[in-house]
Amino acid sequence: MMDIVDELNRAHRELLDGKRKTVALRRRYDAGVEDVWDACTDADRLSRWFMPVSGDLRQGGTYQLEGNAHGEILLCEPPRRIRVTWLFGENPGFSEVEVTLSAEDGGTLFELRHTAEVPEEFWSRYGPGATGVGWDLALLGLALHLAGGEKVDESTFHETDEGRRYITGSSRAWGDAHRAAGGPADEVEATVSAVTAFYAPES
Repeated sequence: MMDIVDELNRAHRELLDGKRKTVALRRRYDAGVEDVWDACTDADRLSRWFMPVSGDLRQGGTYQLEGNAHGEILLCEPPRRIRVTWLFGENPGFSEVEVTLSAEDGGTLFELRHTAEVPEEFWSRYGPGATGVGWDLALLGLALHLAGGEKVDESTFHETDEGRRYITGSSRAWGDAHRAAGGPADEVEATVSAVTAFYAPES
């Protein structure tokens, strides 16, 4: 049986802090590259572990995640690399997500980079965890899907013991990445608390 909280330890997190912020996640899955690629690009499979998606899903086409981001498919090189614009809300500014897959030890090395222009007020309040915890939850969903399991219910996941531990651990891990990138200790602690409260509010 999969230890959901242990899934956190399977990923390496990094923050590249500049005018544009990049959160990067890297982890290995026990599945072949073709399978992981299909899970990340097939609309039916995406809906089972991530979100329902519609649109013209090919290079140069556009996509819409139900109730979430939309954008253009900038690059699609099956089964290795995809890059999309990731636009959400009013005046989102520059925001791109790139996923790269490569074979590693009989499985797949999955690498995700989300680069965006982030308003200073938002960044100083939430730091990289605002985006990073969301991607940690997505990668957990992919892990469960590839292992034949069901995705967690994100509307109630934070109310479970393992859900709270997962979200809290993810927030702290992004705090560590923020600190490693030069974030001031007091700012890092404040952002970790704010992100944890956002994703796992007290009942």
